[in-house]
Amino acid sequence: MEAVLSFPLLAGLIAVALAFDFLNGLHDAANSIATIVSTRVLKPQYAVLWAGFFNFIAFLFFGLHVAETVGTGIVAAQVVDARVIFGALVGAIAWNVITWVLGIPSSSSHALVGGILGAGVAKAGVGAVVWSGLGKTMAAILLSPLIGLVLALVLVLVVSWGFARTTPFRVDRLFRHLQFASAAAYSLGHGGNDAQKTMGIIAVLLFSQGVLEGGFHVPLWVVLSCQAAMALGTLMGGWRIVRTMGSRITRLTPVQGFCAETGGALTLFLATGLGVPVSTTHTITGAIVGVGAARRTTAVRWGVASNIVVAWVVTLPAAAAIGAAVYALAGVFG
Repeated sequence: MEAVLSFPLLAGLIAVALAFDFLNGLHDAANSIATIVSTRVLKPQYAVLWAGFFNFIAFLFFGLHVAETVGTGIVAAQVVDARVIFGALVGAIAWNVITWVLGIPSSSSHALVGGILGAGVAKAGVGAVVWSGLGKTMAAILLSPLIGLVLALVLVLVVSWGFARTTPFRVDRLFRHLQFASAAAYSLGHGGNDAQKTMGIIAVLLFSQGVLEGGFHVPLWVVLSCQAAMALGTLMGGWRIVRTMGSRITRLTPVQGFCAETGGALTLFLATGLGVPVSTTHTITGAIVGVGAARRTTAVRWGVASNIVVAWVVTLPAAAAIGAAVYALAGVFG
């Protein structure tokens, strides 16, 4: 067991983890609200309130399987100490800030996974890696946008067939109302999957310090703190990324917005139930590409989409490199 931290240092690390969760909500606010804003169903200030509320209550609907995967399924729990957590969080936060400034919708989730992977390997080598958990996460990088794309595409086709005899005006009005439900569902999926990643980080930190009794688990106060931090971040919004997600990939109608959000939400519900830490950014981007391609392939700005894919590929190794460097520096100055 690693040396036990003083209470101020432990509280400070938890505060850094919650700061990451806040930035995650800020960075990924676009995932929850981009479609409902771009279709002009809700103004941005009301959209973030809607998304923030459903982000917060997500813990009422899902288990904590994702938190367990992040806490013990990326690197071995016994390897994790305060320096590893610090390196992981700084690596993830640094990459989130860089991509937020550039307006690139990269994955906060994979930044965190990359950070803890880099710091863990810097401490104990590749033997520290839990390959089964990492394998699920890596597979999700490929599968979550594809599943989101396929589900959204199928929904567009079903809706188009089902409402073929309905006037465009009535369809538009109906789906403007339905987008409230689809945006709420997506925000639930976002809060359910993403907030759990920080829960896992805090829980494994507490476990490494001998604070948890009865083995690894996520205390209720950690659950509530992480959900609140993410909801507050969402309330602050991420307007640079909203523009990329909501209009630069493809122009959306209310029907397409509903299909994208619903396809993305179903993907997140499935992943969260299976305990897989997927990227909400990947998922909604795939869904938006799917609804755009259903209209015609030229409706998708493939140059913008390809730039986003490059950011996905770079995120995990970039955050891992920063996490490993911060771990090493913490040893020099610690």
